[in-house]
Amino acid sequence: MVTPFAIVTFIFFLLSGIFVIRSLSFHVRLPFVGERKVTVGLKSAPIIAIAILWASQCLGATQIRDGIIGTDNIKPYNILILFISLAYMTTTLDITGILQAAAFWVSNKGGSSGRKLYFYFYLLFTLISMTVGNDPVILSGTVFLAYYTVATGLPPEAWLISEFAAANTASMVLFVGNPTNVVICEGFQINNAAFTAYMIWPFIACSIAGYLVLTLQFRNEQHIPRNLNISGYLNPREILQDRVSAVFGSIWLATCLIVVIVLSSFHVDVWKIVLPFAAGKFIFDICWDHHRYSTGKIPKFNESEPSHVGSADDPMATAFRRVMCGEMQRTGTMTLTDTIRHHDLTENILRDEIHHSTSPGESTQDISNNEIRQPNSSTLPFLNSVLQRAPLPNAPPDAPDHQFVARLWRRLSLRYKKLAVHFPTFFTAVPRLPFRLVPFAFSQFILIEALEHQGWIDIFARWLVVASNKKTMPVVWLVGIFCIILCNISGTNIGATILFTKIVRASAFPERTARAASVSLAVASNIGAVSFTFSASLTGLLWEAVLKDKGITIKQWKFAMWNTLPLLAMTGVGLGVVSAMMAVLH
Repeated sequence: MVTPFAIVTFIFFLLSGIFVIRSLSFHVRLPFVGERKVTVGLKSAPIIAIAILWASQCLGATQIRDGIIGTDNIKPYNILILFISLAYMTTTLDITGILQAAAFWVSNKGGSSGRKLYFYFYLLFTLISMTVGNDPVILSGTVFLAYYTVATGLPPEAWLISEFAAANTASMVLFVGNPTNVVICEGFQINNAAFTAYMIWPFIACSIAGYLVLTLQFRNEQHIPRNLNISGYLNPREILQDRVSAVFGSIWLATCLIVVIVLSSFHVDVWKIVLPFAAGKFIFDICWDHHRYSTGKIPKFNESEPSHVGSADDPMATAFRRVMCGEMQRTGTMTLTDTIRHHDLTENILRDEIHHSTSPGESTQDISNNEIRQPNSSTLPFLNSVLQRAPLPNAPPDAPDHQFVARLWRRLSLRYKKLAVHFPTFFTAVPRLPFRLVPFAFSQFILIEALEHQGWIDIFARWLVVASNKKTMPVVWLVGIFCIILCNISGTNIGATILFTKIVRASAFPERTARAASVSLAVASNIGAVSFTFSASLTGLLWEAVLKDKGITIKQWKFAMWNTLPLLAMTGVGLGVVSAMMAVLH
């Protein structure tokens, strides 16, 4: 029986998902601090929903505890520790420039053939996502393609949509490729090696189908021209900033993944394996950066050069600028198209470099008239910008309290700058770690626990049993299709996966049917990111943010339009392969 408390819980669960998709911002005037902008969205909507449900007694302390500690073998803290640890290792590896160097190498191999290069990029992003997950591809691959499409004068949509599809499709191979994979392995007690064995054929089918549909969809010459107007050489060595860290990080990460797969047979919590590896990588980063700083490989901190502190010239932008400027100087002539392209590229690169290197009191005009230095540190001025831009209390400049706070602010800023120059790897990696995933993921777990507490999971399970009659093939397609739909409306694919894991477990299917449902869910939760809304996955939100930072805007309706055919093809082929596998295995 559905109670009023159950109805209220379901309504707020849906409202939370709606505000995650489309945030709401408004201004409020608060005492002492004045007018402030308040946004109800990804970070705040689920937490507000939980607070309202708790105040209305729709959920209690038990559900909040279960959403953090976990139930039914699903341990939220395990999943989040695992992904923060893996994110640190993959991010510090990315900082070395090894992924960008691979993109440069592939670009040179493709040459001026647009079709060949499109395939090479798709293959590269697929291989990277298979091994280290989709986040590094979204962070580095998106930036590379943003610069590349500007340099070649290409409309970016075809290349960016291809990268996004490749990254999210390949993330289904390893259980660490996506948080949803870990939820499924935990919830259905699937061995990590067995998970990969189940997913390899659906992945191959989805990847091939996705590529074929993308090339058909973007067959027009304006999207993928047969010949590209670029002949410059992108030097992979120029972008590879730290070869020692790149080699060590690659070996360390590969060793970690091998150990995880081997020990998964012994039912050891994965975070107990990955966390020590992340700690080991942290120790290496600190020691190696200290060695480089002490031996002069990293320039010393110089307080008299404020623009030097925390500077983060983008080496990828610098490399593209060199190629473009070098080509134009070599030929000595430029067409109108070349002139416009060169102007846009220079403006974009200069804007990014000014954004990273301008210090307080230094104008952008002064920066633009100076030579842009070579990258001396990969430090991103995260805390530095906070310290410099945070407003001081409203008080006369000569007030004692104001002077004390100003001195403290300067002291903290100076201390941060010194540490950031001394240990650039750590201070670059930390701002890029997915810490916002922590409150969001815990909120999703708690909201699902609230639905279960109010009886909704049992209701949904009964519907699934009636619709499928507990037969394997209907379960595969029902779970897969509805999971993809829910990725768009239930707070990213994480929320959809948690919800369906609970529903399938509550359905009490036979073992082979439950296993088929879990494999179908794994396929759907990964390709469900290639969907109709950016918020269908956290990678979608991250991808959109990176593009906006580089001055590229892809409208929501265009994102949905370009993803529709690839998603339909991958859904049909992926679930079809799962059905065939289950028919053969059982």
